[in-house]
Formats: sequence, C-alpha cells, structure tokens
Amino acid sequence: MATALFISTTDLKKNSIIDGNVDIDKMIQFVKVAQQIDIQNLLGTDLYNKISADIIADSLTGNYLTLVNTYVQPALIWFAQMNYIPFAAYTITNKSVLKHSSETAQNVDKNEVDYLVSKAREYANYYSTRLVDYLCFNNNLFPEYLSNTNEDISPDTDTTFNGWVL
Repeated sequence: MATALFISTTDLKKNSIIDGNVDIDKMIQFVKVAQQIDIQNLLGTDLYNKISADIIADSLTGNYLTLVNTYVQPALIWFAQMNYIPFAAYTITNKSVLKHSSETAQNVDKNEVDYLVSKAREYANYYSTRLVDYLCFNNNLFPEYLSNTNEDISPDTDTTFNGWVL
C-alpha cells in the first residue's frame, strides 16, 4: 500500500534548515516516521487515514486541505527535521557505518546536534499545540477526529509533555 506524504520534499527543503542539495533518499524515511508517529498521534488514526486516502485520491479539499496546509505541514516539517538531524552525518554500508566530513566544513559535536534537535522539537511542539487547539475548537468540521475505537490511536490533546527531568 502506498504511503501518502502530507508534505512534499520541496516544502521540507524550502521551510527548514535542510539544504536543497540533500539527497531525498537519505531523508524521506524521516518524513514518514515523523508523519506516522508524531502526526498520527496528534490526529488520531481515523483522521490520519482520511487525510491519507484523500491525498492518494487527489481529493483533499475544503476544511481538510486547510487543516493540512495550515496546521499539519508546519508541525510535520519540524518533526521530520528533529528526526533527521541526529542521522544526517551517517551512512550505513555493507562494510561499516560511515560518518561524512568535508574539507571545507567542520563537523559539529554532539552538544551542537542535541541543541539543533532541541530547537526543532521546540518548534514542532509549538506547531503541534496550534494543530491540537485548532482541532479541539473545530472538531465539528472533522468527525474522524473523535471517532477512533479499539486499536486505533486516539488523538493526543496534551502537547505540553517535554520529557522527564531527573
């Protein structure tokens, strides 16, 4: 079954810190992961599946199109970056795990990577809160938002959890 992406790679590159020359094959799986985990968790299974089906059928219109373009895509762009950044410098081959470097650039250390991930998470959380608020205030426009049952993922309406502090 085909996976409908809620953003294009052009959207991702134009609205993020990801360079336009980045090989899409190296990052597309992080868009899928962010969409399937983070976005589905916010939308719930039924609304997620409705949007996916409409994208595949090229019939995404009206309130659903507004939801995706205005609220889902900005969150997905930042979740995808958050997931991609820790892996961006690595490639796994048959012989080893390789870390890329450049003669004209300097590799960043782990603290800098962690900072970038933290900032991407901060932006993703901001857009997630906007998405959830919009859905809660307009749930009458999206009947699938509250129709999840059994093994479906029910939408997470609490976007304030940022991890444990010990």
